[in-house]
Amino acid sequence: MNDVSGKADLHIHSNHSDGLARIPEIMDHVQEKTDLDVIAITDHNTMEGSLFAKSLEDMYDFEVVVGEEISSSSGHIIGLFIEEHVPAGLSVVETLNRINEQGGIAIIPHPFSSKGIFGPFGMGSLGSGISDLAFHALEVYNSMPFLVYANRAAAKMFAGGQGIAATGGSDAHVLRGVGKGFTVFRGKSAEDLRASIDRLETHAETGSGGLSIALRYAFRFPQIRRQQAFNWDRCKTAHN
Repeated sequence: MNDVSGKADLHIHSNHSDGLARIPEIMDHVQEKTDLDVIAITDHNTMEGSLFAKSLEDMYDFEVVVGEEISSSSGHIIGLFIEEHVPAGLSVVETLNRINEQGGIAIIPHPFSSKGIFGPFGMGSLGSGISDLAFHALEVYNSMPFLVYANRAAAKMFAGGQGIAATGGSDAHVLRGVGKGFTVFRGKSAEDLRASIDRLETHAETGSGGLSIALRYAFRFPQIRRQQAFNWDRCKTAHN
Protein backbone atom coordinates (compact mmCIF):
# COMPACT_ATOMS: atom_id res chain seq x y z
CA MET A 1 0.00 0.00 0.00
CA ASN A 2 1.34 3.44 -0.98
CA ASP A 3 1.59 5.68 2.10
CA VAL A 4 2.93 8.71 0.22
CA SER A 5 0.49 11.61 -0.15
CA GLY A 6 0.22 13.77 -3.25
CA LYS A 7 -1.48 17.09 -3.99
CA ALA A 8 -3.64 17.88 -7.02
CA ASP A 9 -5.39 21.08 -8.08
CA LEU A 10 -8.26 19.77 -10.19
CA HIS A 11 -9.94 23.07 -11.08
CA ILE A 12 -7.83 25.65 -12.95
CA HIS A 13 -8.86 28.13 -15.66
CA SER A 14 -6.63 29.62 -18.35
CA ASN A 15 -7.10 32.31 -20.99
CA HIS A 16 -8.69 29.67 -23.20
CA SER A 17 -11.87 30.48 -21.26
CA ASP A 18 -12.13 33.11 -18.49
CA GLY A 19 -8.76 32.77 -16.74
CA LEU A 20 -6.12 35.47 -17.12
CA ALA A 21 -2.98 33.32 -17.31
CA ARG A 22 -1.64 31.57 -20.39
CA ILE A 23 -0.89 27.84 -20.24
CA PRO A 24 2.93 28.24 -20.23
CA GLU A 25 2.60 30.73 -17.35
CA ILE A 26 0.47 28.28 -15.38
CA MET A 27 2.89 25.43 -16.02
CA ASP A 28 5.89 27.49 -14.91
CA HIS A 29 4.04 28.74 -11.83
CA VAL A 30 3.08 25.22 -10.75
CA GLN A 31 6.69 24.08 -11.20
CA GLU A 32 8.35 27.00 -9.43
CA LYS A 33 5.82 28.20 -6.85
CA THR A 34 3.83 25.13 -5.72
CA ASP A 35 4.35 21.57 -4.53
CA LEU A 36 1.51 20.17 -6.64
CA ASP A 37 2.01 16.71 -8.14
CA VAL A 38 -0.97 16.79 -10.52
CA ILE A 39 -3.04 19.57 -12.10
CA ALA A 40 -6.09 19.73 -14.33
CA ILE A 41 -6.85 22.65 -16.64
CA THR A 42 -10.65 22.79 -16.62
CA ASP A 43 -11.63 25.65 -18.88
CA HIS A 44 -15.29 26.28 -19.54
CA ASN A 45 -16.62 24.21 -22.41
CA THR A 46 -13.29 23.67 -24.15
CA MET A 47 -10.40 21.22 -23.90
CA GLU A 48 -7.94 23.35 -25.90
CA GLY A 49 -6.02 24.71 -22.92
CA SER A 50 -5.96 21.35 -21.19
CA LEU A 51 -4.62 19.56 -24.27
CA PHE A 52 -1.99 22.28 -24.69
CA ALA A 53 -0.89 21.80 -21.07
CA LYS A 54 -0.76 18.03 -21.56
CA SER A 55 1.51 18.50 -24.59
CA LEU A 56 4.00 20.37 -22.37
CA GLU A 57 3.89 17.84 -19.52
CA ASP A 58 7.24 16.17 -20.27
CA MET A 59 9.05 19.46 -19.58
CA TYR A 60 7.87 19.55 -15.95
CA ASP A 61 7.98 17.51 -12.75
CA PHE A 62 4.19 17.20 -12.34
CA GLU A 63 1.45 15.53 -14.36
CA VAL A 64 -1.50 17.01 -16.25
CA VAL A 65 -4.96 15.47 -16.37
CA VAL A 66 -7.01 16.45 -19.43
CA GLY A 67 -10.43 17.86 -18.63
CA GLU A 68 -12.94 20.67 -18.92
CA GLU A 69 -15.70 22.32 -16.90
CA ILE A 70 -18.91 21.67 -18.78
CA SER A 71 -21.96 23.91 -18.52
CA SER A 72 -24.86 21.46 -18.35
CA SER A 73 -28.41 22.79 -18.53
CA SER A 74 -28.58 22.71 -14.72
CA GLY A 75 -25.07 23.59 -13.59
CA HIS A 76 -21.37 22.98 -14.01
CA ILE A 77 -19.74 19.54 -14.15
CA ILE A 78 -16.00 18.83 -14.38
CA GLY A 79 -14.95 15.96 -16.61
CA LEU A 80 -11.43 14.57 -16.05
CA PHE A 81 -9.46 11.87 -17.85
CA ILE A 82 -11.52 12.51 -20.99
CA GLU A 83 -10.46 12.43 -24.63
CA GLU A 84 -13.41 14.09 -26.38
CA HIS A 85 -15.11 17.43 -25.79
CA VAL A 86 -18.53 17.25 -24.13
CA PRO A 87 -20.91 19.92 -25.51
CA ALA A 88 -22.50 22.52 -23.25
CA GLY A 89 -26.26 22.67 -22.76
CA LEU A 90 -26.94 18.97 -22.27
CA SER A 91 -28.88 17.74 -19.25
CA VAL A 92 -26.97 16.75 -16.13
CA VAL A 93 -27.68 13.08 -16.80
CA GLU A 94 -26.55 13.27 -20.43
CA THR A 95 -23.42 15.23 -19.51
CA LEU A 96 -22.49 12.63 -16.91
CA ASN A 97 -23.20 9.85 -19.41
CA ARG A 98 -20.86 11.47 -21.97
CA ILE A 99 -18.07 11.60 -19.38
CA ASN A 100 -18.66 8.05 -18.18
CA GLU A 101 -18.78 6.67 -21.75
CA GLN A 102 -15.20 7.90 -22.20
CA GLY A 103 -14.09 6.25 -18.99
CA GLY A 104 -13.68 9.67 -17.41
CA ILE A 105 -14.27 10.94 -13.90
CA ALA A 106 -17.14 13.35 -13.21
CA ILE A 107 -16.78 15.88 -10.40
CA ILE A 108 -19.49 18.28 -9.25
CA PRO A 109 -17.69 21.58 -8.59
CA HIS A 110 -19.00 24.23 -6.14
CA PRO A 111 -22.16 22.10 -5.77
CA PHE A 112 -24.09 24.64 -3.70
CA SER A 113 -23.15 27.81 -5.60
CA SER A 114 -25.39 29.59 -8.09
CA LYS A 115 -23.88 27.45 -10.86
CA GLY A 116 -23.63 24.23 -8.87
CA ILE A 117 -26.09 21.53 -9.88
CA PHE A 118 -27.64 21.47 -6.39
CA GLY A 119 -27.87 25.27 -6.15
CA PRO A 120 -27.49 27.49 -3.06
CA PHE A 121 -30.61 26.03 -1.44
CA GLY A 122 -30.31 22.47 -2.68
CA MET A 123 -28.71 20.71 0.29
CA GLY A 124 -31.75 18.51 0.70
CA SER A 125 -31.42 17.20 -2.86
CA LEU A 126 -27.87 15.89 -2.45
CA GLY A 127 -28.94 12.54 -1.03
CA SER A 128 -31.20 11.71 -3.95
CA GLY A 129 -28.62 13.15 -6.36
CA ILE A 130 -25.99 10.73 -5.13
CA SER A 131 -28.39 7.85 -5.78
CA ASP A 132 -29.65 9.08 -9.14
CA LEU A 133 -26.62 10.73 -10.77
CA ALA A 134 -23.50 8.84 -11.82
CA PHE A 135 -20.80 11.23 -10.63
CA HIS A 136 -17.61 10.19 -8.87
CA ALA A 137 -16.70 13.11 -6.59
CA LEU A 138 -17.95 16.31 -5.02
CA GLU A 139 -15.78 19.41 -4.71
CA VAL A 140 -16.05 20.24 -1.01
CA TYR A 141 -13.53 23.10 -1.06
CA ASN A 142 -13.21 25.80 -3.72
CA SER A 143 -10.83 28.70 -3.03
CA MET A 144 -12.81 31.40 -4.85
CA PRO A 145 -13.41 34.11 -2.19
CA PHE A 146 -17.17 34.43 -2.72
CA LEU A 147 -17.91 30.72 -2.23
CA VAL A 148 -17.55 30.63 1.57
CA TYR A 149 -21.19 29.64 2.14
CA ALA A 150 -21.09 27.02 -0.62
CA ASN A 151 -17.95 25.49 0.89
CA ARG A 152 -19.53 25.34 4.33
CA ALA A 153 -22.63 23.66 2.92
CA ALA A 154 -20.54 21.07 1.08
CA ALA A 155 -18.38 20.38 4.15
CA LYS A 156 -21.48 19.99 6.31
CA MET A 157 -22.98 17.46 3.93
CA PHE A 158 -19.75 15.46 4.02
CA ALA A 159 -19.44 15.46 7.82
CA GLY A 160 -20.84 11.93 8.00
CA GLY A 161 -19.53 10.65 4.67
CA GLN A 162 -21.68 10.11 1.62
CA GLY A 163 -20.03 7.19 -0.15
CA ILE A 164 -18.47 9.42 -2.82
CA ALA A 165 -15.04 11.01 -3.07
CA ALA A 166 -14.31 14.50 -1.74
CA THR A 167 -12.06 16.82 -3.76
CA GLY A 168 -10.71 20.35 -3.55
CA GLY A 169 -9.68 22.79 -6.23
CA SER A 170 -8.60 26.39 -6.57
CA ASP A 171 -11.00 27.39 -9.38
CA ALA A 172 -8.09 29.70 -10.18
CA HIS A 173 -8.73 32.51 -12.64
CA VAL A 174 -5.53 34.35 -11.70
CA LEU A 175 -2.05 32.87 -11.57
CA ARG A 176 -1.51 33.28 -7.85
CA GLY A 177 -4.75 31.44 -7.15
CA VAL A 178 -3.38 28.14 -8.49
CA GLY A 179 -2.96 25.61 -5.69
CA LYS A 180 -4.91 27.60 -3.07
CA GLY A 181 -7.38 24.73 -2.92
CA PHE A 182 -6.31 21.17 -3.62
CA THR A 183 -7.04 17.47 -3.32
CA VAL A 184 -4.86 15.22 -1.17
CA PHE A 185 -4.55 11.68 -2.51
CA ARG A 186 -2.54 8.50 -1.89
CA GLY A 187 0.50 8.38 -4.18
CA LYS A 188 2.00 11.00 -6.48
CA SER A 189 0.89 10.28 -10.06
CA ALA A 190 -2.27 10.98 -12.03
CA GLU A 191 -2.92 7.24 -12.04
CA ASP A 192 -2.61 7.22 -8.24
CA LEU A 193 -5.03 10.15 -8.05
CA ARG A 194 -7.62 8.29 -10.10
CA ALA A 195 -7.25 5.18 -7.95
CA SER A 196 -7.63 7.26 -4.77
CA ILE A 197 -10.84 8.83 -6.08
CA ASP A 198 -12.16 5.37 -6.94
CA ARG A 199 -11.30 4.14 -3.44
CA LEU A 200 -12.80 7.25 -1.75
CA GLU A 201 -9.42 8.07 -0.18
CA THR A 202 -9.18 11.74 -1.18
CA HIS A 203 -9.82 14.83 0.90
CA ALA A 204 -9.70 18.58 0.34
CA GLU A 205 -7.33 21.12 1.86
CA THR A 206 -6.75 24.84 1.52
CA GLY A 207 -3.54 26.71 0.81
CA SER A 208 -2.30 29.87 2.52
CA GLY A 209 -2.76 33.49 1.46
CA GLY A 210 -6.54 33.63 1.27
CA LEU A 211 -6.82 37.37 1.98
CA SER A 212 -4.20 38.36 -0.59
CA ILE A 213 -5.90 36.19 -3.21
CA ALA A 214 -9.30 37.72 -2.37
CA LEU A 215 -7.85 41.19 -2.90
CA ARG A 216 -6.25 40.10 -6.16
CA TYR A 217 -9.59 38.77 -7.43
CA ALA A 218 -11.28 42.04 -6.46
CA PHE A 219 -8.62 43.97 -8.39
CA ARG A 220 -8.69 41.66 -11.42
CA PHE A 221 -12.46 41.08 -11.59
CA PRO A 222 -12.98 43.55 -14.49
CA GLN A 223 -10.26 41.75 -16.47
CA ILE A 224 -11.86 38.37 -15.78
CA ARG A 225 -15.19 39.72 -17.04
CA ARG A 226 -13.51 41.07 -20.18
CA GLN A 227 -11.91 37.67 -20.74
CA GLN A 228 -15.35 36.07 -20.44
CA ALA A 229 -16.64 38.51 -23.05
CA PHE A 230 -13.70 37.73 -25.35
CA ASN A 231 -14.48 34.00 -25.12
CA TRP A 232 -18.23 34.51 -24.99
CA ASP A 233 -19.15 31.32 -26.88
CA ARG A 234 -17.28 29.30 -24.27
CA CYS A 235 -18.12 31.35 -21.18
CA LYS A 236 -21.66 32.60 -21.79
CA THR A 237 -23.08 30.15 -19.24
CA ALA A 238 -20.14 30.39 -16.83
CA HIS A 239 -20.29 32.49 -13.69
CA ASN A 240 -17.45 30.83 -11.72
